[in-house]
Amino acid sequence: MKPPDLAITRKELFLRACRCEPVPRLPVWMMRQAGRYLSEYRELRAKHSFLQVCKTPDLAVEVSLQPFRRLGVDAIIIFSDILIPAEAMGLPLELGDTGPNLPQPVHTEADVKKLHSFDPERDTGFLMEALRRTVKEIGPDVPVLGFAASPWTLACYMVEGRTREGFAAVKSFLYHQPKVFRELLHRIAQATIPYLQAQIAAGATAVQLFDTWCGELNLDDYTEFVLPAVQEIISGLGRAVPLIYYTKASHHLLHSVIKAGADVLSVDWRVPLPELRRLAGPNVAIQGNLDPAVLFGPPDKIRSATLACIAELLGRGHILNLGHGILQHTPVENAQLFITTGQRAIIHDANAAVPDRS
Repeated sequence: MKPPDLAITRKELFLRACRCEPVPRLPVWMMRQAGRYLSEYRELRAKHSFLQVCKTPDLAVEVSLQPFRRLGVDAIIIFSDILIPAEAMGLPLELGDTGPNLPQPVHTEADVKKLHSFDPERDTGFLMEALRRTVKEIGPDVPVLGFAASPWTLACYMVEGRTREGFAAVKSFLYHQPKVFRELLHRIAQATIPYLQAQIAAGATAVQLFDTWCGELNLDDYTEFVLPAVQEIISGLGRAVPLIYYTKASHHLLHSVIKAGADVLSVDWRVPLPELRRLAGPNVAIQGNLDPAVLFGPPDKIRSATLACIAELLGRGHILNLGHGILQHTPVENAQLFITTGQRAIIHDANAAVPDRS
């Protein structure tokens, strides 16, 4: 089912939402929308490793476009991985179905000093080429998004080597060597700025910073260590394109998260969107935040939960999305229902979202 005809393109719809301007409907996409829930992705991955797909522009373009062709999402996020910059900074990287692995993690000041800046076109040119090809393939009417990890989230992987429950090693590093840890975050931030600038130059309509593990921190540590590094990136990028800052499990951090300076704040299902709107004010857009597990529910539940999510912000400055990446075994028809329901919800003059019954 196609969304209602619009007088504006998907790209303009997306940008208007980022600017908190009136829109005829909400733009809708899903984090991790290119992935294993799609049979065409599984078929391609049966022939190519994850890292091979990331580093082969033709393959990355194909995977990036799959959810647009299948579901008609309103934005395409380029297929890559948040750990690509870690490898470009000098850390060997292994990416497989069991998760990421950095076999030479950062544990000392000497390790931090070994990390180096990199030339995004020379060292991660495969991503920039994939972006250029995707933008050319899809044309000027659909937004293509770039992304990177936040300094804290990338540091978690750099220090732990892989995902660890509790993140004891990275927190120990932070507490025992705070000055060195700040230097680590600074080096990541300084590498991330040109990395995202290159994505913007390659045609990205907007870029997203993923802070998947910020919720592991208390408010004081987030404010003292993480927030300045995020602000460093946002300040370094300027306002060339909208910047979306995604924070997971961040309800207790919101008073600091809103100080990052992002154009769009993206949150998970634990955060009440009206509360975030009150804190952030009317000029910061919000992205999210349906629980991905809802897409395992019956159709009536998916419809009602989607419409309830839309109604929370009354249609202004809202990009409809999940609160985290779509889960692997999500039925495709349920993902389609989420997208279609969001696209066909009419934003009335009274700013209430109701289903289109036409």
